[in-house]
Formats: sequence, structure tokens, C-alpha cells
Amino acid sequence: MASKMKQASLIFVGLVAGVLISLNFQAIADRSARSPLPVEELRAFTEVFGAIKANYVETVEDKKLITEAINGMLSGLDPHSAYLDAEAFRELQVGTQGQFGGLGIEVGMEDGFVKVISPIEDTPAFRAGVKPGDLIIKLDETPVKGMNLNDAVKKMRGKPNTQITLTVTRKGEAQPLVFTLTRAVIRVQSVKSKLIEPGYAWVRVSQFQESTADSLVRHLDNLFKQGLVKGLVLDLRNDPGGLLFGAVAISSAFLPNKTLVVSTDGRNEDAKKKYFASADDYMRGGRDDVLKNLHPGAKTVPMVVLVNGGSASASEIVAGALQDHKRATVIGTQSFGKGSVQTIMPLGNSTAIKLTTARYYTPSGKSIQAKGITPDIIVEEPGANPLIRVREADLQRHLSNGQDKDLEKPSTPRTPTQPAAQGEAPKPIELGSKDDFQLTQALSHLKGLPVLTKPPATVAEAKKEKGG
Repeated sequence: MASKMKQASLIFVGLVAGVLISLNFQAIADRSARSPLPVEELRAFTEVFGAIKANYVETVEDKKLITEAINGMLSGLDPHSAYLDAEAFRELQVGTQGQFGGLGIEVGMEDGFVKVISPIEDTPAFRAGVKPGDLIIKLDETPVKGMNLNDAVKKMRGKPNTQITLTVTRKGEAQPLVFTLTRAVIRVQSVKSKLIEPGYAWVRVSQFQESTADSLVRHLDNLFKQGLVKGLVLDLRNDPGGLLFGAVAISSAFLPNKTLVVSTDGRNEDAKKKYFASADDYMRGGRDDVLKNLHPGAKTVPMVVLVNGGSASASEIVAGALQDHKRATVIGTQSFGKGSVQTIMPLGNSTAIKLTTARYYTPSGKSIQAKGITPDIIVEEPGANPLIRVREADLQRHLSNGQDKDLEKPSTPRTPTQPAAQGEAPKPIELGSKDDFQLTQALSHLKGLPVLTKPPATVAEAKKEKGG
């Protein structure tokens, strides 16, 4: 038995060496030369590998053990670092191009369950009423507990017109909610717009993709052609983010040339960067400047940016840049707080790792991580309870802010329960509609009118409780 374990351990050491050579990360090699390898920890690692190979009840392939070891190393760091197998890597590449098959949910992990960060607008999940903060406890009849995020995403993805049932718990609901969703080919139109009323325009960015800046230019041009635009609302609510260069481009559309948009800081020199409102920073490759045909009115029109707890990452970069440069008034509720940079590092031709390598900082030097963007004017969301909105600081193993140590405590720890009955999910308010309270207040601000911080019903209830 001992000889079998020793042999398996030696095999594992060889496999690890092969993996390290195949990665060919010069930075890793340089750091290794400066610091010794943790011999004792590696010895324990190989002993565990050998024990599994020799004694586990079923034969386990080396590939599976190595893959799960990589999964464990990355998932144990923070909620956003991950190993991307061939399918996940392919889906990531396709997703940034604005088309993929599935349900349309941005998700993360919490306590072994899948937590909804934000449903993508105009997708099966969004239309059914799935909300940020929902905790998915079952996919069809399969419990999610113990399933890693990649496996959960794979199960939610599938051929168009096939169905899957999601069972979720939602804070404040006495029963679990059950959604039967039909998968679709999701073509995310990341920008939409309309004139809310004469002179006042609404532009919604739901995700930052490769084509988002180009779409924004077309939408703005169409709005300005319809007449004088006296005020513009840039709606980033429930925008889970996306590509960094897309955020820089969107910010650049409204800021003077060469203005600082965002900076990043990490351990390595290539993680310490500053991004400006310049084509050199938001264009990739030798393509023409996507903002070259931008209507000049975009640089001067009075603006409001709408954010909420579902505004994350790239959307927080835009809101922070426009706020710090006093280009726009930010209205809404505290944003999600995902202020970390994930770098995609390919492993060979088909797989990759997504590794957190830096933090984002607004132009004034404030860290977004685990804090988010604080609006200039707080305007509550009708029917939303701020105590149950999941944010970055609520996620296990979230990266620290790096500046504010008081942000390390999650706002509302939650243990999912399994009630006996099942409830019906309420439908979300349509953003940009006449019932959109936050948008109405944004328009009031642009017109110089008083802004309500709470919906009228909430204000009336508060007065009633006080006897007013």
C-alpha cells in the first residue's frame, strides 16, 4: 500500500511539474526564483493525492483530481477567481460578444448555493421575476448545495426552447419561489433609449460588451436628432458590468478628452495602470475610434446617473468617474461594490483561469471594492428592502477594500431555509416606464424640482407611524 501511495505521489509531482511548464508564466517563474517553494505543504498535497489514488472507493482519473485541485485553489481565494474549463471559457468569450444560450442570470456562490447578482434585462429570468439576491437552492430536482459554480452554470445553460425549473429562497418571503423557465438564445441589446418627454432623454446600459460603445453612439445620435436635449439620464441599475475597456469608452463619451476614468492597483507592475478618456485606452487593436462620430452634445448635456445594488463592476467605474469629475449627479441606492479586476489567463488553447489581480479606484482615488458608489442623492427603490439586497461585502471571502477596514463585515448574514409551501414571485417594475419612481426623481432633479427620497406611499406610512 505504501509503495502504491509513493508511486502515485511521484506521478502527481510529475503532473504538477508538467502543468507549471505548460503554463509558461514568466511572472510566476520570476517570483519562484525569489522565494522557495513550500516543501512541507507540497509534500502534504502529494500525500493526499496518493491517498486518493490508492484508497478512494472508486478509481479517479488524474485529470479530475488536478482539475478539482485547481478549482479549489481559485475558489478559495475570492468569489470571482475561478477555473474555466473549455466550455466555460468558450461561454465567457461568447458572452462578451452579446449572445449566448441560457436563462440570462449573472450569478455567484454563497454558502454553497448559487446567488443571483443580477438578471440580465429582457431575458427569461428577468421576465419571470428573478431578482438580485435570490438564492438558488435547486435546479430541476438537483440540489445546488455542494455543486461548484461552473457546474451550476452548465446546468442552467442549454438548448433553446428547453425548460428548467429553479427553486429559490428570497429574504422576506415565507415560502420558496419556483420558476419554470424556457431557455433561449439570449441576444443582449446592451443599450436602449427613448425620450421620456420632450427635451429629456433616457439611455439604459444593461451590460458592457464589445459593441456597447458603438451602440451608445448610435442611440445618442438618434436622441439628439429628435430635438433639443435639455437633460439625460444614464441608467446603470442592475447592470452587472462586463468589459473594462467598454466602461472606459462609455465614460469617455461624456468626459473631456484625456480625463482620468479609472486606475487599477495590484502586486505586479502590469496591474498598476491608469485609464484615460482616450482612444488609446478604450480601443483594442488598430480599429477606428468608436466615438469619432459621437454627437458633441453628449459632452455638455446635464446628466443624472442612476445606480442601485445591482450596479456592479464596469457600471460602478462609469458612475464613479462621472461623479468624481462632477459631470453627473448620481442618484439611487448604494451600488454593489465589485471593485476588483479579473484577468483571464489562458492555459493552452481551450481552458483558462480567471484570477483577481487588482482593485479599481475612482479618479479621486477611492476604492470601489466592498463599498461601491455612494449616490449624491439617495432615492429608494419602491418595494425594495435595502437590508436584503446582496452586495459584494456580503459574499464569503470577498476581497478587502484596502482602505476602509469597517467594510469587512457583511450586512445581513443569511441561512437559507426550506419552507413547506411554494409562493408566487412578484413581477419587477419595468425600468424606464411611467411607474419607475427613481427615474421620475432623476427627471425632477434635471428640471430643478424637489426630489423625493422615498416613494409617496412610504412617506405617508412613515408619517402615520409617527402620528403625523
